[in-house]
Amino acid sequence: MRHPNVPESLDGWAILHRMFRLDRRRWDALDAPRRDAVEREAGALFGALARDADADLGLAQLLGHKGDLMLTHYARAFDALGDVQAQVDKLALRDFIEPLESYVSILELGLYEHTAKIHAELRDRGLKAHSDAWNAAFDELLADAEREPRNAGRLWARIPHRRYVCFYPMNKKRDGADNWYNTPYDERAKLMLEHGKIGRSFHGHVTQVISGSIGFDDWEWGVDLYADDPLVFKKLVYTMRFDEASSRFGEFGRFWTGMQFSVAQLGVFLAGTASPALLAEDVAEPALR
Repeated sequence: MRHPNVPESLDGWAILHRMFRLDRRRWDALDAPRRDAVEREAGALFGALARDADADLGLAQLLGHKGDLMLTHYARAFDALGDVQAQVDKLALRDFIEPLESYVSILELGLYEHTAKIHAELRDRGLKAHSDAWNAAFDELLADAEREPRNAGRLWARIPHRRYVCFYPMNKKRDGADNWYNTPYDERAKLMLEHGKIGRSFHGHVTQVISGSIGFDDWEWGVDLYADDPLVFKKLVYTMRFDEASSRFGEFGRFWTGMQFSVAQLGVFLAGTASPALLAEDVAEPALR
């Protein structure tokens, strides 16, 4: 049963973020043949995941005390995240990386404006709300939105190949007069439209991946930002703080920031002799369903 106050969404990749601490002193104490063997095993798995049409993998060297390594897993099937988690945990490398945090979500395209248009069209058709005919028409109009090429490309695009990444979770506030979920639909839709304009003003400078986590994790949404210049994160997030959807209703969790690197650079990351690079030859074509 569709609720008139609930905006629809289009859903794509299942996403699992995992943050680890690397015990560098234990790693450095290994003899060279053992280090090579552990690195090859992990590299083989990570490479297979990054090349899989039904999955993707992002590696990032994190900055600060909140972790050293972030693995971002994409999977077409939610259950496949469990397979990936188990495969990573069986690696010999797991003897040297300690899990610190994780986040489960599904890539999401919010449809505030489109949902309102669907409701209006069905009212104009004279269909009784939530009747079989109403539900069928609603599903078809929603499917049209999903088939729209731009939406399909965003739902199933691979992890952006940009050097810098910033991930954080967020909620919409539920506090007295500032309760997002008690705010009328039309007002919420207007606020989200204005909120989206700020993001679009940074088009070309940052790639945003929004994932829904209500019912999956402790926060309601996860936000991944990817850019070629880390200052873009500061400017974008700061600008959005002045937007009412954020200034009045936004609540934010911890931020993880770092540099993405290629699977072929795993050894450089583990050695800690230099910052591992994101290689141009690793760029993959978007995966479309």
